[in-house]
Amino acid sequence: MSIVVPIAVVDEATVAEAGAPHANDVLHLMRPGPLQLAALPPLSLYVHLPWCLRKCPYCDFNSHEWRAGGDALPEQRYLDALVADLDAALPLIWGRTVHTIFIGGGTPSLFSPAAIDRLLSDLRARLKLAPDCEISLEANPGTFERDRFRAYRAAGVTRLSVGVQSFNDDHLKALGRVHDRAQAIAAVEEAAGAFDTFNLDLMYALPGQTLAQLDEDLDQALALAPPHLSVYHLTIEPNTYFAKFPPVVPEDDTAYAMLDRLTERTTAQGFSRYEVSAYARDGHRCAHNLNYWQFGDYLGIGAGAYSKLSFAHRVVRQVRFREPARYMECALAGTAVAKSEEVAIADLPFEFMLNALRLKEGFSLAQFGERTGLATTAIQRGLDEAEGKGLLARDLRHVWPTERGLDFLSDLQTIFLPDT
Repeated sequence: MSIVVPIAVVDEATVAEAGAPHANDVLHLMRPGPLQLAALPPLSLYVHLPWCLRKCPYCDFNSHEWRAGGDALPEQRYLDALVADLDAALPLIWGRTVHTIFIGGGTPSLFSPAAIDRLLSDLRARLKLAPDCEISLEANPGTFERDRFRAYRAAGVTRLSVGVQSFNDDHLKALGRVHDRAQAIAAVEEAAGAFDTFNLDLMYALPGQTLAQLDEDLDQALALAPPHLSVYHLTIEPNTYFAKFPPVVPEDDTAYAMLDRLTERTTAQGFSRYEVSAYARDGHRCAHNLNYWQFGDYLGIGAGAYSKLSFAHRVVRQVRFREPARYMECALAGTAVAKSEEVAIADLPFEFMLNALRLKEGFSLAQFGERTGLATTAIQRGLDEAEGKGLLARDLRHVWPTERGLDFLSDLQTIFLPDT
């Protein structure tokens, strides 16, 4: 499950057919402005592959059903569109090193290893990749076959993220997943055999789930010895099937007890909770997501992909057209960007804190200044209030959420919303 940083919702019907004005105009973005960034942050690349076998009832990501037996998945046309999208965006990041690549979705493992090989070859031909560039790919147990994961590794993928969610067949059915327990175990075993590092996604507070059933999921997950676990509370998101037909989920007190159990048991097995939803063994943190949470830059290509890019005097967010067919048409015409806008100075402190406060280690005050171009006085009042409520702690150089702050993260982040 990839991490998505939201911006304003785009009504594509109101966006001019020519795309967003100045979306890729480097001279326009480099003009003098109110900010002064001493240096640009690290840069990542996100690639969105939008198709799934079935839309899960809880999912609010930009994913679209594709069913085998119908039209063939338009791999080559979509790859052509991604390359055209990247070519149009290159002037915005020219000369910058890309430190991580994340291929998310959707279900990227619907794409053949040959398609992923072509994609990575096209990226290498156009981008300056760091020698140790982390290249992650999301995969679902219902879309793999034996040796498929090894073929992704041969194509250049260095890290797999396997969307298991649960090992309980009843819960998998309730979540609308296309795999069962046996397929989940087989997929994780295949990932372990093909990759030096990989992630296993789990969800908790599922419809009808008990604490004992969570323990059973954890027993199985830990028995497979993943080096990284991402663990997400099932939330009912707007505009999803579950929003229209809400399932009966555990009470809040039970959900908090589940989170405590997850943290307790993973810690006992040598994991550290380095982010509110991420647990890793030493040396296996996800570098791509860390760059998001540290307010680094990322270029997003693909249907509905988001970008956050810094320039000397401004920070810009972009979003691509969301619907795959329209995205492909626009990208091939050089107009993939549906919306491009500067982040208002008043919004920068909240945008930074929205991400950085997810990290257990927090952030340095120097980093806040480097990534936003602002003085720490911009967050001083919020820091005082959050510390007074016991949601964060700090010293002269660093700020970090307390255990209470991580448990009530939304309350902590809300403190830094700009005044209206």
